[in-house]
Amino acid sequence: MGTIVCQTCNCTIEHFEDEKVTRLYSKCKEGECQAVHEDLD
Repeated sequence: MGTIVCQTCNCTIEHFEDEKVTRLYSKCKEGECQAVHEDLD
């Protein structure tokens, strides 16, 4: 089982079939990344 995770927010993007446990880093699609910085005023 392989997993593709976002290198920015570390959320899981996709799973794929693989013989070994694999973690690949990619980036979320524009606007979908969960690492949005919110202003806490």
